[in-house]
Amino acid sequence: MKTIYKFYEDCGRMGSIEGIFVSTPEDVSKLIGKSVYFGEILGKHSEVVVGISQENFEEVSDDVAFVELFEKHNLNSGHNPFDYHEEDK
Repeated sequence: MKTIYKFYEDCGRMGSIEGIFVSTPEDVSKLIGKSVYFGEILGKHSEVVVGISQENFEEVSDDVAFVELFEKHNLNSGHNPFDYHEEDK
């Protein structure tokens, strides 16, 4: 079942990383415990690497109609950690 999630990571004085996107609970649980390399998204030489934990995610809604509407209108915003995660080879 698809769910809308908020992602948030506080990076101290450099800033924060946040986003809202659609994923499945299974995919989110697979990402927990992994490191995600975001690169220099908080400025030159920032080199942001985040150890993903459950606290980074907030479930917004799993209402089917709402999720479909969210996807239909492409309401994703901010940074999606799945866009930055490279599967282990």
